[in-house]
Amino acid sequence: MITVDHESSTPLVAQIHASLVAMIDSGRLRQGTRLPSIREMARICKVSLLTVTNAYNRLVAEGLLEARRASGFFVPTRSGRKASARGLAITDASVDSGWLLHRVFQENSTLLPVGCGWLPGEALFADGIKHALGSIARKAGAAFSSYGNPHGYLPLRKQIVALLGGHGIDADEHQVILTHGASQALDLVARSLLAAGDTVLVDDPGYGNMFPALQDLGLQLVGVPRTQEGPDVDALETLITRHRPKAFITTTTLQNPTGTTATPAVSYRILRLAEQHDFYVIEDEIFADLLVKPAQAMASLDQLRRVIYISSFSKTISPSLRVGFLACPVELAERIVRLKMASSLTTSETMEQVVHAILVEGHHRGHLTRLRERLAAAQDNVCDRLEATGLRLFHRPAGGMFVWAGFERPLDPKVIAQKATREGIILAPGYLLRPDLAPTPWFRFNVAYAHHDSLYRFLDRVAREVK
Repeated sequence: MITVDHESSTPLVAQIHASLVAMIDSGRLRQGTRLPSIREMARICKVSLLTVTNAYNRLVAEGLLEARRASGFFVPTRSGRKASARGLAITDASVDSGWLLHRVFQENSTLLPVGCGWLPGEALFADGIKHALGSIARKAGAAFSSYGNPHGYLPLRKQIVALLGGHGIDADEHQVILTHGASQALDLVARSLLAAGDTVLVDDPGYGNMFPALQDLGLQLVGVPRTQEGPDVDALETLITRHRPKAFITTTTLQNPTGTTATPAVSYRILRLAEQHDFYVIEDEIFADLLVKPAQAMASLDQLRRVIYISSFSKTISPSLRVGFLACPVELAERIVRLKMASSLTTSETMEQVVHAILVEGHHRGHLTRLRERLAAAQDNVCDRLEATGLRLFHRPAGGMFVWAGFERPLDPKVIAQKATREGIILAPGYLLRPDLAPTPWFRFNVAYAHHDSLYRFLDRVAREVK
């Protein structure tokens, strides 16, 4: 009925849970079916009674099982089945961006989020947050009782100016606006610069969550192919001539999902094209701090004339803080602040003070060094293991979170993603990260989660099935 791998790094509770979920979703366990008793299931799986109890209780909480007093556990009938926190069954769901987001954001999910876009909690700076919150709580001030400044907490903006200076970007605090993460920064910039019907160039592949948000603004998205050296500048020039874009949104460093970093020569050519054809470059640099050897940002070449620089602290401190920022020309900053006030008044000064305290306290730099080294080592290991299972790499990144890899032979990525989910693994098929959702054989792997043996057993099995 259920096969449990006692040598796997996946917890036994999670294995039993995932197996039963797959059987319920596929219909192999029909409505009204009575499951084996806890004692019998423990005997079948060769696990403890507590392990089975925890797995059954989790399924009851999700509405996938029904506990009947003195009778046992049953698959509920559809009319009596509770709404499940898991959402649609994988066999019924379309593998789209909503499917991916729903599963990787599930609270207490038992799935291994190999395709997600963030770091696990243990890699972030929880100790720094705790210390900063304690420090702020001991001070009298308005952090807990006021809206704050529309531009954002001034001491943090000044600190960001210093950080930008370290990247060769000359700015002052009037050019820096704090935002509710990089996502709000992108939204504010887009709504300040662009209008429905405008054409915007984007990385292809790129940040999949951004594409529907831009399309909802009525913008026409055109993908610029990504190469190992950054955006394909020859293709970019052709697309500019054809579409007359108002902006190009791109990532220079450790791009999501390819892990590539644009060379200085590519950045120079992009800036020349922006000047020649009169469009803005929106540089999304949220991964720059993860690069072992710093790269040159486009904004440092342009000094915030045509480049709008966006970043956040979500990838290195914690995504729960939701503190991002943008830096741009002063006249544009004023327009963006007015729009920010109209949509959200201000951002959280409490969280901004937390980030400021972490940056000035002194241990953040050491945390970044350890994080970079950890991710660089994970990159080497994951790239080696992916190649050993028969996948090919688009590029070997110099650090960061992502590897872009695909099978040598053509396979249906939806089918692979569905099979993986039934085994407790969430993959990110590459077409979800393209502006037009065009087919592609590539997948995004997050190296911080891709160390489990169960992942490579699955990939190896898929690769052997098509030989």
